[in-house]
Amino acid sequence: MSSYFTDLAQQYIGGEWRPGTGSWDIIDFNPYDGEKLASITIATVDEVDQAYRAAAGAQKEWAATNPYTRRGVFEKALRIIEEREQEIAEVIIAELGGTRLKAAFELHLAKEFLRESVNLALRPEGKIIPSPVDGKENRLYLVPVGVVGVISPFNFPFLLSLKSVAPALALGNGVVLKPHQNTPIVGGSLVAKIFEDAGLPGGLLNVVITDIAEIGDAFLEHPVPKVISFTGSDKVGRHVATVCAAQFKRSVLELGGNSALVVLDDADVDYAVDAAVFSRYVHQGQVCMAANRILVDRSVEAEFTEKFVAKVRTLKTGDPRDPETVIGPVINSSQADALSATVEQALAEGATALVRGTVRDNLIEPVVLTGLPADSAVLRQEIFGPVALLVPFDGEEEAVRLVNDTPYGLSGAVHTADVERGVSFAKQIDTGMFHVNDGTVHDEPLVAFGGEKSSGIGRLNGEATVEAFTTQKWISVQHGRSFFPF
Repeated sequence: MSSYFTDLAQQYIGGEWRPGTGSWDIIDFNPYDGEKLASITIATVDEVDQAYRAAAGAQKEWAATNPYTRRGVFEKALRIIEEREQEIAEVIIAELGGTRLKAAFELHLAKEFLRESVNLALRPEGKIIPSPVDGKENRLYLVPVGVVGVISPFNFPFLLSLKSVAPALALGNGVVLKPHQNTPIVGGSLVAKIFEDAGLPGGLLNVVITDIAEIGDAFLEHPVPKVISFTGSDKVGRHVATVCAAQFKRSVLELGGNSALVVLDDADVDYAVDAAVFSRYVHQGQVCMAANRILVDRSVEAEFTEKFVAKVRTLKTGDPRDPETVIGPVINSSQADALSATVEQALAEGATALVRGTVRDNLIEPVVLTGLPADSAVLRQEIFGPVALLVPFDGEEEAVRLVNDTPYGLSGAVHTADVERGVSFAKQIDTGMFHVNDGTVHDEPLVAFGGEKSSGIGRLNGEATVEAFTTQKWISVQHGRSFFPF
């Protein structure tokens, strides 16, 4: 595993591994034990420019390559991930503090999305569209946008980098990837290494490991990329959207959430408890779709709360390398401090802690809060950590109002014995995704993924991915002579 952190601690530009030329280093730490994993000299504005120029230089030939040939690269990349799966899992555990369960979950999804990219290489199809003009043939082509800039987050960096990088490449584009500073290997250079070994031509995929303190908005403002795919916080997302709009670039923004899991009066309480515990505490709650809020009908509140608290108390917090660990460390000390401050704020507002364990460095044992006042700011914000908010309600109408009372609209779930009641409830919620009798954390290669309100703009997966990374081009052919009035 250590070879990943030594060999891949570099920039990957124009098909070459090389150090950055910035004046300082990004230090990659293990969030569990503080071990220094790698030191990477950051990329400069000039190197961002080189990366984009390399992608643009390689893209046209790649787009003209037979799509069956392109497909072979993705088939090989998938085999490489399968062959190195255990090694990659160890790197995820070390760099993210992800548990073994989380690493397996991320790798499973990454392989599913890569399988879909194999098919995406053959997906774009043109159309012949009728014309009111005699003898005119209207052809509508789907063509690559050219170059896509991808900015990936720290929570599922391998999956969420691949989720944009692989389809963008499969559809004939070049790509420049900027991973999060806390996950430069898993979210960046590891992805480049896999595609390099799979035979992707040099220059098509570039990875720049850097920081906005060094490059400012250069990654967004550069004239080459036509689409920026960003996954991260809504605060940064607003800035990305603003810069892209000013540059006439398309942006695909997968942002934060404040999802609710709703337990109606006729729900299977035991099953709802299982769904809620997973939806809140998977990967320490560092998931945009996580169930921040758990809304429970008062008729089942006592039973649900007792069983939920009992199950949460069984979750083992500790070393993510231990197969028994369910909750590992949050990504860094800033995140840990912010979570502790959020809990203190909620308690100061009048909340009661039903469960509150210890905080040791970046390890935060599960927290369960109830009794938050209706006007609490904590109820409306994204909590990126193992903190659950239990909120009682009286009847469906109040539940709908409470679920929608947030600036976010990403995911959610409702539990009920009546599936159609659940679907009717889901239709009233202002979110991009909602699940009946399941958890809130789902992502599938063929189903449009994205949010409403402050949870983002645009969609990925399936046909939505094709729309995101291609553009339409109208070419008309006039058979015979056209008539011109002068």
